[in-house]
Amino acid sequence: MHLPFITATANAALSMQLDAAIDSKTKPPGSLGMLEVLARQLGLIQQTTSVALTEPVILVFAGDHGVAAEGVSAYPQSVTWQMVENFLAQGAAINVFARQNGCALVVVDAGVNHAFGPRDSLVDRKIAYGTQNFANQAAMTTAQCAQALADGIALVDELQGNVVGFGEMGIANTTAGAALMHKLTGIPVSDCVGAGTGVSAEGVRHKQHVIEAAVSHHAGVDDPLAILATFGGFEIAMMAGAMLRAAERRMVLLIDGFIVTSALLVAARLQPAILDYCVFAHCSGEHGHKRMLDTLAARPLLQLDMRLGEGTACALALPLLQAAAGFLREMATFGSAQVAEKLD
Repeated sequence: MHLPFITATANAALSMQLDAAIDSKTKPPGSLGMLEVLARQLGLIQQTTSVALTEPVILVFAGDHGVAAEGVSAYPQSVTWQMVENFLAQGAAINVFARQNGCALVVVDAGVNHAFGPRDSLVDRKIAYGTQNFANQAAMTTAQCAQALADGIALVDELQGNVVGFGEMGIANTTAGAALMHKLTGIPVSDCVGAGTGVSAEGVRHKQHVIEAAVSHHAGVDDPLAILATFGGFEIAMMAGAMLRAAERRMVLLIDGFIVTSALLVAARLQPAILDYCVFAHCSGEHGHKRMLDTLAARPLLQLDMRLGEGTACALALPLLQAAAGFLREMATFGSAQVAEKLD
């Protein structure tokens, strides 16, 4: 299939202009810390010193995983569709935080093991009623993986704004994410696996053994798309496709936690320049996420020990993104405010 092509944001002349614009504001150099880094990144993404964020949206992709049959989650698989209903009823954490920060929310059924029927507030892109159990066979076929990627691409083509956050819901998807992390980074499985929905220490060891056995069963799978098809989920593959198109369209990508970053790992192996467009909302409390972020040389904005998923950290980080754009666009300069600059 034809995947989006992403152009790196590097631009020496514009970087100098952005540095000059940031340093001319009425503040000591560097005193806004990460907001200055963000402002520079936004300027390079949008190719201007007058950045503007429009119509932010968070896409929440939901899907079920066959590997749940291995007992890797503290919750039954039915919680996936029940939480989707909670999203649609406006009752989940992501609904609260998105409303609070003026962010649109789109819920996508990528492959939930439940028949929702026609729902105005649910985007139906169901590939199948959950993936296969990758402990025994590939999670999805090559065709299913390609369809999920294509559907993610098409979903972003429908968006009007220039900021998109990514969230997910899927019982057992931390097991899929840990398997992807291991295969794509080479980090030992023991350093990738965490508590997920809250399994015990014994449960974490069980998840580790399930993944290690599956990796052995699927020995030789090393191409990024093959890894995604073998160990991923429909929601993860659809997210990866959406991320690729969003970066190709020079949108700002807000990256949530462990699962979303596992999708980004796949996308970054396919198109490394995608990382120029990514703002990492937080470092999750899920074991392995920090190592994942370190692999990507990512600097997360928040450290709140959250590990809920749903795109919740994207909604919480959005005001920081808006603050970075706001100060670059609206803050007075030393010259305009007639404030004396520091002595040489």
